[in-house]
Amino acid sequence: MEKRYPARLISVALLALCLIGSGLASAQTVPADYQPVLTYLNRTGDFAAGVLKVNIPRNDVQVSVAGVRTPTPFGFGGWVAMTKGDGGREVLMGDLVLLQDEVNPVMTALLDRGIEVTALHNHFFWDQPSMFYMHVHGLGSAMDLARSLKPALDLIGHVGPIPPPAPNSAPIEGTLDTQRIAAIAGHRGDQTGAVYKITVGRDDLSVKEHGATINARMGLNTWAAFYGSSANAVIAGDVAMLESEVTPVLKALRKNGLDVVAIHHHMTSDRPMIIFLHYWGQGPAEKLATGFKAALAELGQTAPSPAAAH
Repeated sequence: MEKRYPARLISVALLALCLIGSGLASAQTVPADYQPVLTYLNRTGDFAAGVLKVNIPRNDVQVSVAGVRTPTPFGFGGWVAMTKGDGGREVLMGDLVLLQDEVNPVMTALLDRGIEVTALHNHFFWDQPSMFYMHVHGLGSAMDLARSLKPALDLIGHVGPIPPPAPNSAPIEGTLDTQRIAAIAGHRGDQTGAVYKITVGRDDLSVKEHGATINARMGLNTWAAFYGSSANAVIAGDVAMLESEVTPVLKALRKNGLDVVAIHHHMTSDRPMIIFLHYWGQGPAEKLATGFKAALAELGQTAPSPAAAH
């Protein structure tokens, strides 16, 4: 006898197959010319929107911020990214997360091999140990860039002893209502462990480097990372702004009780000029999300200067 299945069960199964199929369709295989880069660097990465992104997380360091022991995805995941520019050359950008003793050895290793260092700064106050962020830029073939990067990357975590966790620091117990955070912010995020991160690209801006489009995956984005519980959470993030947007964003963050911890550039030849601002806060998750939304609302309110290819 032929076995019959309830219509509702069939509908659920079809929906599941559609979701699986859409996931497979959206996943992009790393192109053949980038696969040796990941192998040579001995790193994981992914490819999307024309960009290879290589992960360089600081899983070896336990960082606390203002006494809160924070997971690596909260703001300690370094990266480098490549995308194609003029003449088939790759444009490289990245953000390396370093202990203070690592900064100058890594910088020397990069500069000696033709990789530019375009910025060095903090992302946090009250972090133990103190972490620094080094932005890098390069131009060349994918494998030439990988060879130039590897000696510097191999130094990360191997310059000196890794500091122990800060005394009297502790994680935050509980969970976040991520649907509520997304509803307030107006953007969905991604969950990585205990951290919920929303990333918003500046698609309204046209920024080029040597013919390559600098998009969200190359670092042109605004983001917010949430960790903790709905009643007691912390937020950290970065806002990508035009010069005319800096003061409105500062006012929005401070009005909502978020601390500004750094204002700087990431790139040295970008047109229009993009300024980046790092912020941090602690409190109820809804209040933090409201502050993030207020900063987002100030972006795109003024016309950008004409873009210029470099």
